[in-house]
Amino acid sequence: MRHFINFAKVLLLFLFFLFLMYCLLSFRKIPREIAYGVSFSKLHADELALSWKEVYSALLDDLQVRNLRLSAHWPMIEPKKDIYDFSSLDYQVSEAQKSGVEVILAVGRRLPGWPECHTPAWASDLSWEEKKEKLSAYIETTVMRYKGYANIKYWQVENEPFLEVFAKDHCGDLDKGFLAEEIALVRDLDSSRKILVTDSGNLGLWGGAWRAGDVFGTSVYLYLWNPTIGQVRTVYRPSVYRVKTSISELLFGEKESMLIELSLEPWLLEPAISAPLDVQLQRMSIDKFNEVIKFAKRTGFEKQYLWGAEWWYWMKQKGHDEYWEEAKVLFDD
Repeated sequence: MRHFINFAKVLLLFLFFLFLMYCLLSFRKIPREIAYGVSFSKLHADELALSWKEVYSALLDDLQVRNLRLSAHWPMIEPKKDIYDFSSLDYQVSEAQKSGVEVILAVGRRLPGWPECHTPAWASDLSWEEKKEKLSAYIETTVMRYKGYANIKYWQVENEPFLEVFAKDHCGDLDKGFLAEEIALVRDLDSSRKILVTDSGNLGLWGGAWRAGDVFGTSVYLYLWNPTIGQVRTVYRPSVYRVKTSISELLFGEKESMLIELSLEPWLLEPAISAPLDVQLQRMSIDKFNEVIKFAKRTGFEKQYLWGAEWWYWMKQKGHDEYWEEAKVLFDD
């Protein structure tokens, strides 16, 4: 019995020490004002059968978005082998520059949007060594084309590349050596801009992405969907993100960090255009939308890029403009 009591005392002291450390690590300044941005994807607008230029103009002119993350999806940029089509991305970057919008431009095979890894049909049967060669050529061509735009703020290389447990069927195992080559290539092509590398906020450990880039970005998904158990709300509190940021700074050094992907659309297992409207309203009600915003404010990130703008616009066309109007309030502040 004495040994059990002594063990219990040691365990309680250890748990108290962990609690104290958690409190200390979570003690970070929470910004009074958030600099909001938006991720925009032509592919997502196309999936919703929207005029992507109409959605994009609404973001710039109606919402007055002044920080954007754009993606140079490989199939969009090189739809045929060695034949590049920059028309849609040229429009996005140049219109953003006209409106005084700062841009994060993401390049690589794994970029925002399902199925995570985006490979042109012509390259799907290439060996990995051949794919790497073509990927490098596409990245170099893209960076060289846009490095002259003054409104490009950062290059993002790949998207959550260290998150191997998600979409592995589409992406395969992480080739850390090639990721390092991609980052080195972009840095060599344009040393004047910092490189952003991202990791999942829910599942990522952050160490690899934190060390790989000059700037770190993470995601927040408050509501997820599982086919077996239904909708799941993360057990994380906002303080978890503050703690993970503090630990990363202690272990790997301080650097700029941001919330690069704040999910504000429903988690679906089919395209939104095919899913029942009542299901979408249940999985991302306006109350949940506002709950996610409130949660994110307490994560400690001063820069926060919202995800789901194409869906807000699509819902507006379906008679549910409450998401668009709530977003407008954020950008008016």
